[in-house]
Amino acid sequence: MIKFKIVTPERTVYEDTVDEVVVPTVDGEIAILPNHIPLISILQAGELRTKKGNEEKIIAVSSGFVQVNKNEVVILADTAEHADEIDEKRAEEAHERAKKLLEETKNIEEVDYTNLAAKLEKELARLKVARKKKYRDVGGVISKQ
Repeated sequence: MIKFKIVTPERTVYEDTVDEVVVPTVDGEIAILPNHIPLISILQAGELRTKKGNEEKIIAVSSGFVQVNKNEVVILADTAEHADEIDEKRAEEAHERAKKLLEETKNIEEVDYTNLAAKLEKELARLKVARKKKYRDVGGVISKQ
């Protein structure tokens, strides 16, 4: 088992022992199993998954860090939300606003494109997680891509 904890500046989002953690990093998804090699990596906005037995939890995360030390994983994220905490309509609206802002300001030098792109990635991750939960709630099966 892996001792897992995900923390944001506001709260501890989730803490439990799990069988597996799949984390989105800047180098791609990393699957972490018990006795994983020590690792520190940069978290990328996306879908974080934990498995414990037959139960899978999905959490939308934004930027941050992941630290793996054998059977302990700590995620320090700017934001993290469980799928059931995300309002799909609001996530869609936020994603559209971020996308529109990025398009409207592409010719203005003062705009911080990195922050806008990060916001767009964060909102897209939230939307993806919310939609996945909604689909599962109606009995759908999610296929691995």
